[in-house]
Amino acid sequence: MNAETAPAERPLRADARRNRERVLAAADEAFALEGPGVPLDEIARRAGVGAGTVHRHFPTKEALLEAVLVGRLEAMLAEVREALATADPGSAFFGFFESMTDYAQNKMDLADALGRHGVDVMAATRKVSSVLKEALGELLRRAQKAGAVRTDVTVDDLHALVVATVAAVRASAPEEASRVAALLSDALRPRAARA
Repeated sequence: MNAETAPAERPLRADARRNRERVLAAADEAFALEGPGVPLDEIARRAGVGAGTVHRHFPTKEALLEAVLVGRLEAMLAEVREALATADPGSAFFGFFESMTDYAQNKMDLADALGRHGVDVMAATRKVSSVLKEALGELLRRAQKAGAVRTDVTVDDLHALVVATVAAVRASAPEEASRVAALLSDALRPRAARA
């Protein structure tokens, strides 16, 4: 069946949409607290729905993990858009940069779990990741134009720094996360601002 003859996907009924949202919220919370190993039946219990409802929306554990990962990226995108609407580009940038490390830790746990199950994480998140990268680039450019961030920093640099921060935090005590993030934030500021 080609795209022209494939039936259009029908929108979910209101009750089905609510159930799907409850399952995603329960899964997101469970994965954040206990890691991606939480069983689907436990997700169903926490969402207050039957196991069949979870399986109807997410036929496999990988499908649920993928949906939660995409949802987290969409939440990051919403946060970047909020930051873009604020009057102080420097504060907006550094506020988001700090929360980005928190998002990254949880995202990497899910991405690792999906990768172990053979899911192409890059393909699964390509659409939202592309839009997120563009929005983050705009946030960075605004902060650079305001003189709050070094002009030689790129969006790819930010990604590398966040990954490095998560790796450093994983290798040390969790309470070190905010200190490491603060050190990196300081390194992003122009030299004059650090003196």
